[in-house]
Amino acid sequence: MSQNTFRKKLKSGNRAKSTATRKTIFSWMEEKLNVTRILGEGVPVQLVPPVGFVVLLALIYIWSNHRAENMVRKIEKVQQEVEDIRADVTTLEAEYMLSSMQSELAKKVANKGIIELKEPPVKIEIEE
Repeated sequence: MSQNTFRKKLKSGNRAKSTATRKTIFSWMEEKLNVTRILGEGVPVQLVPPVGFVVLLALIYIWSNHRAENMVRKIEKVQQEVEDIRADVTTLEAEYMLSSMQSELAKKVANKGIIELKEPPVKIEIEE
C-alpha cells in the first residue's frame, strides 16, 4: 500500500490521453496570455472569481455608458424635430389667421363677383 495506484491507472488509461489533449479555460489562458512568466506556476484559481466579477462590472459600465449616449443622441434629435414642427405650426397658424380675416376673404371672393356688405343685414319678420 505504499504506492498510489490511482495515478498509475489514470496515466496508463485512455482517459489521461483525452484530458491531455482537451484544453480547459485555464490552459487556454496560460497559453495565450503567457501568465507563467508573470505568476510563476500558473493562474491562481482563487483570483478567477474576483477578476471575473470586476470584468463583468466593467462590461456593465461600458454598456450603460453606450446606452446613455445613444439615448442622449435620440433625445436631441427628437427635440430638434419638435422645434421644426413647432415653427411650421406657428407659420401655418399665422397664415390661417390672416386668411380668415374678413378683409382677406372679401379680396378672395371679389373676382367671383361677390362684394362685401357695408351695412348690417336686415332681419325679415313674418307675422302669423
